[in-house]
Amino acid sequence: MALNTSADAPLPVGEVSRLIGGWIDRLGAVWVEGQITQLSRRPGAGVVFLTLRDPSHDISVGVTCYRQVFDAVADVVSEGARVVVLAKPEWYAPRGQLSLRATEIRPVGVGELLVRLEQLKKALANEGLFAAERKKALPFLPHLIGLVCGRASAAERDVLENARRRWPAVRFEVRNVAVQGVHAVSQVVQAVKELDDLDEVDVIVVARGGGSVEDLLPFSDEQLVRAVAACRTPVVSAIGHEPDQPLLDFVADLRASTPTDAAKKVVPDVGEEYERVRLLLDRARRAVHGFVEREERGLAHALARPVMEDPHRMIDERADQVTSLVERSRRTLGHLLDRADSELSHTHARVVGLSPAATLRRGYAVLQQADGHVVRDPGEVVAGEALRARVAEGEFTVRVDV
Repeated sequence: MALNTSADAPLPVGEVSRLIGGWIDRLGAVWVEGQITQLSRRPGAGVVFLTLRDPSHDISVGVTCYRQVFDAVADVVSEGARVVVLAKPEWYAPRGQLSLRATEIRPVGVGELLVRLEQLKKALANEGLFAAERKKALPFLPHLIGLVCGRASAAERDVLENARRRWPAVRFEVRNVAVQGVHAVSQVVQAVKELDDLDEVDVIVVARGGGSVEDLLPFSDEQLVRAVAACRTPVVSAIGHEPDQPLLDFVADLRASTPTDAAKKVVPDVGEEYERVRLLLDRARRAVHGFVEREERGLAHALARPVMEDPHRMIDERADQVTSLVERSRRTLGHLLDRADSELSHTHARVVGLSPAATLRRGYAVLQQADGHVVRDPGEVVAGEALRARVAEGEFTVRVDV
């Protein structure tokens, strides 16, 4: 609606309401799904008034229908039921109120809900929200546990009592919320986010007792699943009993079959830990005693050896061996020296016998020219040339006479 208005020329409230009503009247009928939160059937009245709420959001809208329309499903529809209605939007101008005029109401059966949940489960799994690698490990001993549960519920009592029985010093930060009905999803999501924002909270437990499929629907809501997937703090799902498996079980970091099981998995048992410590101490004590005993036996065995009883015995034995080896080496070296001396004497005699000096002593002489050249051929000298004759006892000069 494009209107020309200003502070000086405003539209009256009635005109604005009329224009809105005219625009809404042009809308056609639509199928709407929601949960009935209020149901008013006045005796004798021809119109039934309903309030239809979106389970995932804090949004409601009024619905009216003729009695005969509602009577067709009155036996299977009551407050809290999920329905699909074919309705046309209407605008009540005097109050400026939007409502839906229903011409057909259909209850949403359990089978249809399960089919939708399976489709949602596959879609979220394809996004990787249920992947094992996204799971966070729980701390061994949490200092503070966040608990989301119904007020004064059996689930709250089971978690608190069993956890404190196992570890008396455990502390809880409890958020009591609606765990079924139209307000459950928004309250549980808000509580989870609040606890996740607290740095001192080490783990969050979302707990609820058993119930019908319709009662557990809030814990399969897409908004809650995505909120848990976005948590920095590990989340434990403890919804219903063993057969119950809402989508929260798949996205949580740990699934507990019951609230009691959640208490057992979140905190250790102090008695079991004491027993484990005692067993470890006994094991360590036995290991130390065994080690000491083995070392004592080894030491006793070493001290019992003869060398330890008479430490000099080995030295004396080695001294005799050393003396024997020295004497043997001396004899061997003497033999080698004697043999070498004999060989050297023989070699020296042969060298002396074959030397030029020995030849000269036998009466031979060596003739040398002035330049020292030894004369070996008569043709090498000329008549009258002076030669030097070398004999055993000296030398003298001779002259060639041809």
